[in-house]
Amino acid sequence: MGQIESFHLPGPAGRLECFLKTPPDAPAGCPVAVVCHPHPLFGGTMHNKVVHVVAEAIGRTGMPVARFNFRGVGASAGRHDAGKGEQDDLKAVLDHLSERFPRGPLLVAGYSFGAYVALKVGCADPRVPALIAIGVPLTLVDFSFLRQCMKPLSFIQGEQDLFGSIGMVMTLAATVPGGARVMVVREAAHGFTGHLDELAGRVAEAIPGDLTTLAEARPAGVPGV
Repeated sequence: MGQIESFHLPGPAGRLECFLKTPPDAPAGCPVAVVCHPHPLFGGTMHNKVVHVVAEAIGRTGMPVARFNFRGVGASAGRHDAGKGEQDDLKAVLDHLSERFPRGPLLVAGYSFGAYVALKVGCADPRVPALIAIGVPLTLVDFSFLRQCMKPLSFIQGEQDLFGSIGMVMTLAATVPGGARVMVVREAAHGFTGHLDELAGRVAEAIPGDLTTLAEARPAGVPGV
């Protein structure tokens, strides 16, 4: 079953409420993932259904997976900071995971507003080799910074997402110098209601093969998760 932890981490605006699920016998150098939640002012928390599905899909590879509440959400201290302070929150979580799982690469994923924060921070962090962005809100946030992103990344977008059409995502992906893959969930809107199983499948496909191999590497006689 592995280990499930709820804890508070010192953050730049006060404590950050975190949730970490770790499989048994995670090998040394195992990749670790974190999933960022959608916009706090519209009810986004780490318990959002999409965030939960994404975290579970990643966790099935054998990776430890963290979720956390941005400042001002749930039991996390501070106030919403329009995406700026939230980047510092994510950096604090990544620092903690690097201490807990030394030498392990960090996979960063995010949904909607969380995708913006994840890409902003992950593109600049050398510990992060790959990124997954779900439901990118292109009509609400400027993602032009990705033109300088050298990391491979995957976009997972609902076919009927009103905040970012597939055409808009394809156009953005073409500007990413590190390479970007666009994965479509057919007939899904921004919230992926009724399409969560398909979303989980796309997330599993989006995880780079080398990270999956590292996550699955366990000593002889130790079953995977």
